[in-house]
Amino acid sequence: MTDQAARGRLAHAPADHPPVAKAKVGVLIANLGTPDNYDYWSMRRYLGEFLSDKRVVDLASWKWQPILQLIILTRRPFSSGKNYKSIWNHDKGESPLLTITKDQTAALTERMQAAYGDQVMVEFCMRYGNPSTESVVDKMVKAGCEKILFFPLYPHYAGATLATANDEFFRALMGQKWQPAARTVAAYFDDPRYIDALAQSVERAYAALPQRPEVLIASYHGMPKRYLLEGDPYHCQCLKTTRLLRERLGWEGDSIHTSFQSVFGREEWLKPYTVEYVAKLAESGVKRIAVMAPAFSADCIETLEEIQEEIREAFEHAGGETFTYIPCLNDDAAHMDALAAIAQDNLGGWLG
Repeated sequence: MTDQAARGRLAHAPADHPPVAKAKVGVLIANLGTPDNYDYWSMRRYLGEFLSDKRVVDLASWKWQPILQLIILTRRPFSSGKNYKSIWNHDKGESPLLTITKDQTAALTERMQAAYGDQVMVEFCMRYGNPSTESVVDKMVKAGCEKILFFPLYPHYAGATLATANDEFFRALMGQKWQPAARTVAAYFDDPRYIDALAQSVERAYAALPQRPEVLIASYHGMPKRYLLEGDPYHCQCLKTTRLLRERLGWEGDSIHTSFQSVFGREEWLKPYTVEYVAKLAESGVKRIAVMAPAFSADCIETLEEIQEEIREAFEHAGGETFTYIPCLNDDAAHMDALAAIAQDNLGGWLG
């Protein structure tokens, strides 16, 4: 029996039966993705995959693909690569998002092992780039995961984020001979544990400043306004997160403002646009602001480059004096406690 177990063979199976790993439950966290490097071809592959996603750009392929392949992907990899180079983790040869996601995976593994021992396997994947969802699902199935909880690290639901991550997860399951049972974690934008982690990050940042900012900007990733009108709940969920955060902090109604960043293309997106909004605040006489990005679970190009460089510059150029960026929750202990608790809620019935 011992030799059979060591070889992964079932006790009553014939000698030529394929090895069977010890059954376990998988928790697979997912983030948006990252290029493998900031050179032209790495950026082109990454942007090509990202911008070909129908959830991200829903134009007809016959109209969009010629524009994407012949215009955007011949130019944008240069500018995007330059931006990535400015924030790249050169010591580890990877993007900050990948570094942080690895840290989050380690922190979540620690918490899951404390709760369940070796019954749970924690891994991470990326919707675009590497490690791919398909490769990690395959790895987990081969390791014995007969049940997988898929946990996209998007606090808010949007078709272009959480939904497309789920799409890719289910596509990965289609390739498995023996499909594991599967669950997905819903958006957690109003979970008190997530809100509390956000509030703690604000309180720590403010406590370290010599002067309190006059306004806190909650800058969320944008999306075309048309998506909202077509039924996507993202905008409403962002507004609720801002309100719940303000209530948790015990602040007045005008102390936190909501705005949206990362506009792409010509159609109207959710407003106000952060880069324009902070400039208007400065022009109106506001000298000190803080900016946070509640829709991002980890710092990435949109926070480290766009907020800390482009948006900061817009505020200071318009007369603002003190710009404070409050980092994403990343692998902060309160954040990881919240994610672990949400995961445990969703594991109910699978594990004791």
